[in-house]
Amino acid sequence: MDASDLKVFEAVARHGGISRAAKELHTVQSNVTTRIRALEQELGTALFERHARGVTLTQAGHRLLPYTAEIRDVLARARRAATDDGTPKGPLVIGTLETTVALRLPRIIAAFVSAWPDVDLSLRTGTSAESVRRVLDRELDGAFVAGPLDHPDIIKETVFREELVIVTAASMTSLDDLGRGGALKILVLRVGCSYRQRLETLLASRGIADVRPMEFGTLDAIIGCVAAGIGITLLPRAVVVAASRAGDVTLHDLPRDEAMVETLFIRRHDALVTSANAAFLDAVRPESALVTTIPHSMAAAAYSSAVQ
Repeated sequence: MDASDLKVFEAVARHGGISRAAKELHTVQSNVTTRIRALEQELGTALFERHARGVTLTQAGHRLLPYTAEIRDVLARARRAATDDGTPKGPLVIGTLETTVALRLPRIIAAFVSAWPDVDLSLRTGTSAESVRRVLDRELDGAFVAGPLDHPDIIKETVFREELVIVTAASMTSLDDLGRGGALKILVLRVGCSYRQRLETLLASRGIADVRPMEFGTLDAIIGCVAAGIGITLLPRAVVVAASRAGDVTLHDLPRDEAMVETLFIRRHDALVTSANAAFLDAVRPESALVTTIPHSMAAAAYSSAVQ
């Protein structure tokens, strides 16, 4: 059994058939069939059950399948390690919160791509929970997530600190009446968003448990709908300071122990730190030492699309 055998096995398992796997592997069906039968003979057990619609994994096949991804990843990392001569280059996939990419990363990315044009940088926005899963599944080389986080397979580094505020329509100058008119609408990103979880916890600690989440796909949509009086939200102050200055929303301060949140950069503890990844972190760290206040021009630019 070698890596090429497992590659054929994984393709057949994923496609559920010989012909589709052969097409992906740029070979003929008879070659795929021969390789699978040879692998089954070597292991002394059937890996697939054949039927008219294709094939399905046996119990032995199900047990073998997870190892194909691990071996493929090890080989890919070995190839990257062997070809990494110390000059940042090649693919680099980073996960990020939408707030982080909007307010913290533009200047960092501009400097990074200028310094290292041979790095193919890709950003994948998502919730903290999604990015953690993708890092653990080796889909991301690293990610910006909201803290706190404690996982045995994760290395973390604090890179930014944000102050959270409750955001309401401009007409709501006090939070005293929250929850007195029935279910309180909270405008949030999808499940897994750390700000959503924090808002629900904050409200519950104040005796407001009857909440009705309304999910949105972007921060722009959330800010615009809060300004329209549909509900409230919880966001970093820097994201909404321009909307507040424009008179569209009111920002409500929180006690410091509830307001401050860390943005972490995470990676798998056993992940290969390529020259590209190391150079990216070197670009991030000087920014992390700066104060948390975002220049008004950047905050205004982040807000502008919400009111257009």
